[in-house]
Amino acid sequence: MKRTILSIGGLLLGTTLAFAQANISPAKAQSKPVIITGATIHVGNGQVINNGYIAFDKGKITAIGEGTGPATGYEVVNASGKQIYPGFIAPMTTLGLIEVESGARGTVDDEETGELNPHVRSIIAYNTDSKVIPTVRSNGILLAQPVPSGGLIPGESSVVQLDAWNWEDAAYKTDIAIHLNWPSSSAGRRRGPAAPGAETPAERAQKAIDALTRLFTEAKAYNEGAKPAIANLRFEAMKGLFSGSKKLFINADAAKQIMQAVAFAKTFGVQAVIVGGKEAYLVTETLKDNNVPVILRETQTLPDKDEDDVYLPYKMPKILQDAGVLYGLTGTGFWRQRNLPFEAGQAVGYGLTKEQAVSMITLNNAKILGINKTTGSLEVGKDATLFISAGDALDMITLKVETAYIQGRSINLDNLHKQLYRKFSEKYGLKAD
Repeated sequence: MKRTILSIGGLLLGTTLAFAQANISPAKAQSKPVIITGATIHVGNGQVINNGYIAFDKGKITAIGEGTGPATGYEVVNASGKQIYPGFIAPMTTLGLIEVESGARGTVDDEETGELNPHVRSIIAYNTDSKVIPTVRSNGILLAQPVPSGGLIPGESSVVQLDAWNWEDAAYKTDIAIHLNWPSSSAGRRRGPAAPGAETPAERAQKAIDALTRLFTEAKAYNEGAKPAIANLRFEAMKGLFSGSKKLFINADAAKQIMQAVAFAKTFGVQAVIVGGKEAYLVTETLKDNNVPVILRETQTLPDKDEDDVYLPYKMPKILQDAGVLYGLTGTGFWRQRNLPFEAGQAVGYGLTKEQAVSMITLNNAKILGINKTTGSLEVGKDATLFISAGDALDMITLKVETAYIQGRSINLDNLHKQLYRKFSEKYGLKAD
């Protein structure tokens, strides 16, 4: 029996883990203007401001520049010698949908029964009380898109900010994308010969593509025609794809898959985003010509093919940068999102500039998610979603998030890991930082 995203998993999770939660309450709304001074500011768009200041009020950035800036009427935060970054964005994650990966089904709520579920909303299952959320927040990840999994079309997703009481409170931009797992015709690593008369991988893939084509053809006709007396929930959910208010996030790695997916999206006039894209370097012209961005899945990994350059995943961001393809980066799963800044930093050693790496997990991700008008970079009028680090945030050794703000709210950076560290430091007479 498959897990269901609309099951009582969230209730079970809250009951089962109620006594194990780190006691961390969401921050209150910003009550007075704040100005941070003396820091090196990484704007997120490639610009760096040395010895700069940033001011914000009512959750919005009001001023940014070099020098000390205005001080009268502001709460002044001295960040001399420190670094300021836009909040990092995890664009593809199961954060808040999964708490324990195995052995506790009531804590896993990322998948719905069935193959074609464009109407299933992952935001409904998002658990703001997850103990994992504060751990990734402590590494500068302040926004995320929790996404469903399973089937050909697992559902639709929303962007959340990571300091909230409930999913309604967390919702930053709702129902922005529908996800599609593009069928693969590859046989993979099969052991032994196939059974006589068995369906080949290519036949299975073509059957799935035919099912997708029928679904999209019917959905487009449904949404272009007169409003029916009885609504079709699947087709209603897909309306935004054809109007442009939603994007189609397509999981595809092989070059053939990517080409098929781009052609499919073009046929139906929908905005596509390739997720994964391990062989995107082979089809950069197609991606650029069709204005299709790519969200890469981690750089700290090995290539799929033995004959590929072992450093290819590290080099991929630079390849897409040089090809003029918009690209972003995501971590794997949920708790590993905490490594997102270090994955970005890895790409700096293989061709990206440091500011391009920062943009990859801030403004680039925001552009792909369609939230760049309000976040992703530190500019006047945008949300004051940012953090102060004692050192380079892309370096595992020097990252130390000391203060973080989400929409101007100074959030609590404590988490269960820190609590356990303090607990056992006290037990063994160690000095806790």
